[in-house]
Amino acid sequence: MGKLIVISGPSGVGKSSLHQALEKFYPEVAGRMNKLILYNSRSPRPQETEGKDYYFRSRSFIKGLQKKENFLVLDVRGDLQALDVEELKNNLKKADMLFEGNPFIGKTLLLHPSLKNIKKISAFISPLSREEIIFFQSLGDKLLLPELVTDVMKRKLLRRTEKQKGILSLADLENIEKRARSAYGELKEAYQFKNVIPNHDGEDSENWNSFYYPMGEARKTLLSLVEILKGRDPYYVEKWDNGLL
Repeated sequence: MGKLIVISGPSGVGKSSLHQALEKFYPEVAGRMNKLILYNSRSPRPQETEGKDYYFRSRSFIKGLQKKENFLVLDVRGDLQALDVEELKNNLKKADMLFEGNPFIGKTLLLHPSLKNIKKISAFISPLSREEIIFFQSLGDKLLLPELVTDVMKRKLLRRTEKQKGILSLADLENIEKRARSAYGELKEAYQFKNVIPNHDGEDSENWNSFYYPMGEARKTLLSLVEILKGRDPYYVEKWDNGLL
């Protein structure tokens, strides 16, 4: 029976770039995993592919999956996503499976009773380190952490979407605002994951792909994930407790 690898973090934190770097520079590690593909009610982003990134279906179609026992359906920032539990279990008989995505889905994969007997490896990619969070909390009313996290992720998402689309529509800006405001609540779920990797190089950062090899915190994040997948405890990885946020 294969393992379920769960990599989560707020939108724009660098999960997709991390996965791409893993495939490019460590194909022997990435090649042992098949990607877990969920159903999603939203439209594809630029460069997303049907059947490779998600099964893109209408909202009404995914709502209908709620009636089927083998499906888990969750609301993710207003979009409906669905997991075929039976398909996941069958795929795990052949290989390890990788989920890379939203922390609410990630937490469900880690904790849902129907998946409790599956071996799991989990990593949460955080835009802030534990030390930074403690420092900002010590400032009291001078700095509100939820607003800081929202601002940080909004800037990352703006830069990412501008790189993808150029000129942004009103719908793009509204979507960015929704995702950024969700980030602090998602960060509060990080303690559910065995490994937390602080990474300031989001998907907007040139450190992922402007040079031969990732640099800065992108490099540390990539190397940490490789070590985790090899069953080791890299120095850069943090352990968060429930009381941190």
